[in-house]
Amino acid sequence: MDYILHEKDLPSSVKLKGDIAVDCEMMGLNPMRDRLCLVQLSDDGKTAHLVRIHEGQSEAKNLKKLLESPDQTKIFHFARTDMQFLKHQLGITVAPVYCTKMASKLCRTYTERHGYKDICREVLGIEISKQQQLSDWGNTNLSDEQLTYAAMDVAYLHILKEKLDERLKREGRIQLAKGCFDFLKTRVELDLLGLNDLNIFPHTDGRL
Repeated sequence: MDYILHEKDLPSSVKLKGDIAVDCEMMGLNPMRDRLCLVQLSDDGKTAHLVRIHEGQSEAKNLKKLLESPDQTKIFHFARTDMQFLKHQLGITVAPVYCTKMASKLCRTYTERHGYKDICREVLGIEISKQQQLSDWGNTNLSDEQLTYAAMDVAYLHILKEKLDERLKREGRIQLAKGCFDFLKTRVELDLLGLNDLNIFPHTDGRL
């Protein structure tokens, strides 16, 4: 997959159409401690636009406009974490959203393996490498290996969505999945309030 690297924001000259595959690379998984380093985007699975987010950066206007566009679905794998970082660091409330990991959990109930690598192998018959996943994404000079890895993380999201939607429809769970995706915005707000493990549904005080 080809990639184009941009600094700080997506240029206004770049026009992405239709559904947008999105992924992020961070220094860790805690948005209150770690920083967002790279945002990957693709609308065709052939070319990835990689936006390097600089240390201390707090906005990316063109990126915000695209990711908040109500007319384009943003496809993630485990959207919850990426949405936390985009909201906390760049003030971006991503919507509408599709999450391949959540979709997988709803239609591939015969397995507990719902990682991007696992789904690509079983659903698409494609082996991908996660070798660069734990590398230093805060480096100002990202290697070609890192950038190629980052680009590949958005290469298959469109086709995964298509295949998972077929299974969701077969199992009668497409509307259930949509409801879960819509709830992600609220789930992220709870996460950023520090209520990561809050479950408001159980009755736990012992009274009927």
